[in-house]
Amino acid sequence: MTVRLTLVPPATNDALREVRFDDDGPLDPAGRARAEALAVAVDPATRAYASPSARCLGTARALGLRAEPAPALAGCAMGRWRGRTLEDVAAAEEAGLAAWLSDPEAAPHGGESLRDLRVRVGTWLDALREGSGRVTAVVEPDVVRAATVHALGAPDEAARRLDVRPLTAVHLSGRSGRWNLRVGEPFTG
Repeated sequence: MTVRLTLVPPATNDALREVRFDDDGPLDPAGRARAEALAVAVDPATRAYASPSARCLGTARALGLRAEPAPALAGCAMGRWRGRTLEDVAAAEEAGLAAWLSDPEAAPHGGESLRDLRVRVGTWLDALREGSGRVTAVVEPDVVRAATVHALGAPDEAARRLDVRPLTAVHLSGRSGRWNLRVGEPFTG
């Protein structure tokens, strides 16, 4: 039995464009239009999940998916940094930001560490691997990173080295107690 999972980062919103820790804002008009244009490439018959954020749920709808919100796929809880720009956090909490950027166990913002995020997402991913069929999940970029690092058994530090672009596809296939990553394809659903 094999499960084929496609992870799709959401379309753009103000937080993404402003390099701001997400504050659960909706998609911007350009992001919604781009997602709607890609809807023809997405198989609506697959099981679908989404991070419970407004932009992930909005992206899933624009792609024509009936996505079930999955709390385990929520983006990293950023505590008091939520809604703030990276530049603002760097100016106000330079040491805390440096710790967060260098140590996956650090949570100077009072939220969740990146290691905790990877464990949470990895638990969901491993439970999914026990099934079969096609699954699409519209998830925050940090969830894509966490899932990829977990699937590959890479160190948590590797997540910072993964660039995740909006409305792209990351394909994982799970079987026999392991995951495989398929890279290098344009988004096709």
